[in-house]
Amino acid sequence: MSQTRDIFEDAIQRLDDAFKYANIESEALEILKHPKIIIQVSIPVRMDDGTLKIFEGYRVRHNDTRGPGKGGIRFHHQVNLSEVKALAFWMTCKCAVVGIPFGGAKGGVIVNPKELSKLELERLSRGFIRQIADFIGPEIDIPAPDVYTNAMIMGWMMDEYSKIARRRTPAVITGKPIPLGGSLGRDDATGRGAYYCLKELEVKRNWNPGEIKVAVQGFGNAGQHVARLLHEDGYKIVAVSDSKGGIYNSSGFDIPSLIKTKNESKQLKAVYCHGSVCEAITADILKNEELLELDIDVLIPAALENQITKKNADKIRANVVVEVANGPTTSEADRILKDKKILVIPDILANAGGVTVSYFEWVQNKTGYYWQIDEVNTKLQKIMSTEFNAVYSFMTENNIDMRTAAYAHSLSRIGQGIQSLGTKSYFTDE
Repeated sequence: MSQTRDIFEDAIQRLDDAFKYANIESEALEILKHPKIIIQVSIPVRMDDGTLKIFEGYRVRHNDTRGPGKGGIRFHHQVNLSEVKALAFWMTCKCAVVGIPFGGAKGGVIVNPKELSKLELERLSRGFIRQIADFIGPEIDIPAPDVYTNAMIMGWMMDEYSKIARRRTPAVITGKPIPLGGSLGRDDATGRGAYYCLKELEVKRNWNPGEIKVAVQGFGNAGQHVARLLHEDGYKIVAVSDSKGGIYNSSGFDIPSLIKTKNESKQLKAVYCHGSVCEAITADILKNEELLELDIDVLIPAALENQITKKNADKIRANVVVEVANGPTTSEADRILKDKKILVIPDILANAGGVTVSYFEWVQNKTGYYWQIDEVNTKLQKIMSTEFNAVYSFMTENNIDMRTAAYAHSLSRIGQGIQSLGTKSYFTDE
């Protein structure tokens, strides 16, 4: 079986595990195994040197029973249809887990954005929106940023859609720049949501933050913010990594210094900064796979899919895995981690802060009334804490793993929506 098929098929296997714990009919379950709409487009882009290059892109709307499709657009050279289908499926479940009125969608373009100029990147972004404009909209499907897309790209996309629609339409895209209708708090929402989950676990396990060692795989936006927030609370961040490798120091790092250097130099370096002066500190160099296997308390995979597999799951020594990335653990690895009694806070809960604040942005765009940062964070904390505790209680009551509990919690909400339109039991009085 090819890898492109494996990603989506591995993702939907989780439904079968959760089915017996969820309040959902089998007919509704079957609906969720099939994306509603799949679009494949070609995007012609005139390059800076005058040549024409064609890029391939996708948009998948997995399910919109509970509301418009919602999901990011990623620019990455390894994007494929199966991956986009899996990501759209996870978004359906994620929105239901936190109880926001969206379904799941996702998009992607096969491109290495680092090889494009800023002008070429804008042409590609606007060209993709022109190709999918008939399939998105504030009440249909609402894109957002994802891997290697950002607020400015979302601004270009919103502007292009507005030109096509002949009216300003900020609610068509979330994750936009603040002056174009973005929400305060959206920049750190994914990491902050994971942080709020960990703070609830801290209470349940009576942790002293200063004694808890944390490793973060993936030091992009989400990884930086969850590391920063945990560091502020006294957690010991002993290892971090990016796509080029990682660094380890048993005494922990000064996370603001690492973030400053990473964002200014685009390199991850073991440093301590005082003002504008940064000095190198002692650290071991790690490969990404080595970071995953460190003897730590909390492991936070915040990079790409399929990082914890059957090949390395037995080597994981962390007591808790917090999935800030989408799909970092395969279903085979899940079973190994469960046998090792490692608590996995699953992606559809742990990284749902991003889509939750995207929902806030959409609401603000629709009403024309914008919230202050404290209000955004307070609303986010309430949702994340409430849903974390609901899933945690479901897990303990049914003696199951947290991922299965999260999917069951999600499926029950989606199932109620599907069943409200009528399923076999209604039409046959069975």
